[in-house]
Amino acid sequence: MAYRPSKRFKNTVLGTGAVVVLAALNAPAALSFAQERYHSYKIGQSGYKIRYGSWGLVGMDGEYRVNAMHAALLHTGKVLLIAGSGNSQKKFDQGTFDTVLWDPKDDSFKKIPTPEDFFCSGHSQLPDGRLLVAGGTARYEVLDGKVTRAGGGMRVKNESPDKVVRLKKGTRFRSPSGVEYVSKFDVTVPKATREFETAYGEKGRRGPWQSKVVASEARVFVEAVRAGAEGLTTEAAQYRILGLKGKDADDVYGLAERLSVEKQDFQGIKSAYEFDPKAEKYVPVDPMKDARWYPTLVALQDGRALAVSGLNDVGDVVPGDNEYYEPKTKKWSRGPFRYFPTYPALFLMQGGKLLYTGSNAGYGPADKGREPGVWDLKDNTFRKVAGLADPDRLETSSSVLLPPAQDQRVMVLGGGGVGESKLSSSRTAIVDLKEDAPVFRSSARLPQGTRYLSSVLLPDDSVFTTGGSRDYRGRGASDVYKAQFYHPRTDSFEAAADPTVGRNYHSEALLLPDGRIATFGSDPLFADKDNTRLGKFEHRLEVYSPPYLYRDPALRPVLGAGPAEVGADGRATFATPHPERIRRARLMRPSAVTHTTDVEQRSVELGLTRTARSVTVDVPQDPTLVPPGWYMLFVTDADGTPSEAKWIRVREPERPPAQDTPGA
Repeated sequence: MAYRPSKRFKNTVLGTGAVVVLAALNAPAALSFAQERYHSYKIGQSGYKIRYGSWGLVGMDGEYRVNAMHAALLHTGKVLLIAGSGNSQKKFDQGTFDTVLWDPKDDSFKKIPTPEDFFCSGHSQLPDGRLLVAGGTARYEVLDGKVTRAGGGMRVKNESPDKVVRLKKGTRFRSPSGVEYVSKFDVTVPKATREFETAYGEKGRRGPWQSKVVASEARVFVEAVRAGAEGLTTEAAQYRILGLKGKDADDVYGLAERLSVEKQDFQGIKSAYEFDPKAEKYVPVDPMKDARWYPTLVALQDGRALAVSGLNDVGDVVPGDNEYYEPKTKKWSRGPFRYFPTYPALFLMQGGKLLYTGSNAGYGPADKGREPGVWDLKDNTFRKVAGLADPDRLETSSSVLLPPAQDQRVMVLGGGGVGESKLSSSRTAIVDLKEDAPVFRSSARLPQGTRYLSSVLLPDDSVFTTGGSRDYRGRGASDVYKAQFYHPRTDSFEAAADPTVGRNYHSEALLLPDGRIATFGSDPLFADKDNTRLGKFEHRLEVYSPPYLYRDPALRPVLGAGPAEVGADGRATFATPHPERIRRARLMRPSAVTHTTDVEQRSVELGLTRTARSVTVDVPQDPTLVPPGWYMLFVTDADGTPSEAKWIRVREPERPPAQDTPGA
């Protein structure tokens, strides 16, 4: 039979041929178009997809296009995209805060009422499947040269042991020289405390008890009433609070050391909410003790979450006051005191300690809290982990607990210099936490220096990495339009299909239950190589289908009916038509990711038993390896082709009431 070229092939050849003619007439734009057409043709071929996978854009109406700063996969299979004010001063001033819920099954979207500005909050998956969202934005930054009124932190003291003091936003503080400052937020100052001590006579004889009052303290950001140099102060002083009279005026006062017109950083909020995936709404819980902007929330083995770092209510990095959230009571309690820069990457280790990889997202001095180490929460000790190359380029780096979690190996990928540095790193390194004295060892390098790299664990035990940029926030058109797989067993990278959308600052990626990877966001400073046109937030949602989804669908493993919870014996049985095809099983924790920080995702190797029409998985009964919560259960064949995931819950162990950590 004579060969008949397809209509698609004819159009491709004719289109390419016409463009070649134009190119011969010295038409560079046409040549570029020809290259794009050829690339589009190439990546559409089945052979290409089988080897490299493919990307596809998800259509969404304009009303659902939000500045996705945070992305979390819920156990309903839907993805929560949190914007808050979305790095928009205008939206912040208007009080317009956004959240959108995306269902990957049918690509439908739903707007979620958002009660507060969760822009740059922290989040953690809770044991019952709710998502804890804590912190966010109280005030936007004011850059150097833009500050017109002196401002800073005012410490409000209360010497009354009988009265809680509540001062409204707009309260005025007057300095000894008569300069006035106004508070920008409400502030509550607790009662002072009484401390009792024994009095002793002249000859050391024990006398009656004596009490002394220890003043309580709260903090609030204040700003000079008048613009200009009048409001500047560089010396410590006591401030009278206008409106208070009599004893109240004596007991309650302000203290400030320095109020300046230097850059004023973002300020955090104390608010906390649980997002209910079934009701699809935010539910308020008790606020944190400290305001936090850019905090990390890490899930612990007992079901609690630990909130670490962030910028506080006056724009300073929280000096080390960390706190626990108890889901059963919806309350917060004091945690161990330790300083970290903002959004520190903290991973729960087998045994209950936390590994800090050094990865972080920015704020904080370059010489403080940047070194990796193992943090023992019980006695609040920190043992440094050495060996990491490019230690000055950990900001905006990516960190993952390599699969399977039982190996206890954590990888750091890429990163950049502190602040707006142009430096970036192609370094990757792995630490083996099973060693007596763990150290980082260099591993296969990235193709180029990359900041803001997204790294996603896959059910075939590979790590998919994509996006990022070489320079700070994609300056100089430095977005990296590359993706690759990292294979832990061979310490090697393998190319994947190139994404069509650039992703840098404020971008995210996560694994979906059907085995695809979804990517969101990006917040470039500029839109061109010369940095002359301001960038716009990236609203397009792009999904990657790995090569394993282009294998014969009839041979793909399938999980049928089974339980929604792991049994008390750690086992769960699922029907399957072809158990002989199943070789491995993985329990994968859903992501909650922002600012390249995803300390939730982990892949746990399961025991596997086959019968004639079913498979039984054995889940390790170690909550430090498998923290309580909802997981995706994948099974794979000998080639690593995964089934679609089944959601299954691992319950938290019984435990006594939570107490403050010793040594906190």
